[in-house]
Amino acid sequence: MATGGLSGVLTFDKPGGCTSHDVVVRVRRTLRTRSVGHAGTLDPMATGVLVVLVGEATKLATWLTAHDKTYEATVALGIETDTLDADGREVRREPMSAELQTALSQPSGIAPVAPIFERALESEKQRTSQLPPAYSAIQTAGERAYAMARRGDVPDLAARPVRVLGLDLASWTEEPASCSLSLEVTKGYYVRSLARDLAAALGTVGHLTRLRRLRSGPFALDAALPVGASADTMRSRLEPLASAAARALPVARLTPSGIVDARHGRRVHPSAIAGPPSGPCAWLDAAGALVAIGEIEEDGGGRVVRGFAATSPEIPCEPLAEIT
Repeated sequence: MATGGLSGVLTFDKPGGCTSHDVVVRVRRTLRTRSVGHAGTLDPMATGVLVVLVGEATKLATWLTAHDKTYEATVALGIETDTLDADGREVRREPMSAELQTALSQPSGIAPVAPIFERALESEKQRTSQLPPAYSAIQTAGERAYAMARRGDVPDLAARPVRVLGLDLASWTEEPASCSLSLEVTKGYYVRSLARDLAAALGTVGHLTRLRRLRSGPFALDAALPVGASADTMRSRLEPLASAAARALPVARLTPSGIVDARHGRRVHPSAIAGPPSGPCAWLDAAGALVAIGEIEEDGGGRVVRGFAATSPEIPCEPLAEIT
């Protein structure tokens, strides 16, 4: 049977070795619905929080991908790969300076952070823009950058505005030469680029060998499901649209007349809406259901940015075989 109007948000702990799309395909098959997407790609090597959107929740993607993200990462030093991670092909080796070798030889977690690491971390913390990896899904000249890179072409990518909200050195090893980090960054930040840039600041080259996303905006690992969860488990853990939207955005309340106008995509009169003075917000009805994402204008009235259909009753899902 189909799932009918099943809508909401699921948080998964993505394992390594599968793509974000693989998780979407599994959810589609388990819940028997085509309307599934995700909010924020994780590379195949990466693990951790992947936010999956079902039904009407796919319309929330713009706002659920806009939040800061928290990661744990490990960077191998002295070796660069074409993809800047462990899934890539080795393309270069660079020796490490005596200062870096000495820093790596110190007991991890006991000795003070060596000055060479402090300088490199401070430089990254001051970053305001970042050059994405060549192997990325960014569109350039009408083509994905990774497709060009696989042909041997160098995609012409522009640096993108980013901010590093937090960056700490957790541990380091001499053999193999590597360092582990915890970081909090804004949307659009590539941790693979961090591996490249941090290694350069340390006077060598590097690539990412481990990446785990701990949090994506308000969605964290403590509420994450394994990707092999059953249909019953997914349905029981499906976060309603209004709840997910309210965790990601400020909330405004509509009167009955405001609900009618918003449902028809019309401008909402100032007397029919109560909410924050500016920016996108989740417009809820009296029962707490999500009507639209809207913006309140200077005169207090509101315009609909994205409307949502009233959800239908959920229909039970039948068991489904594992994806192979």
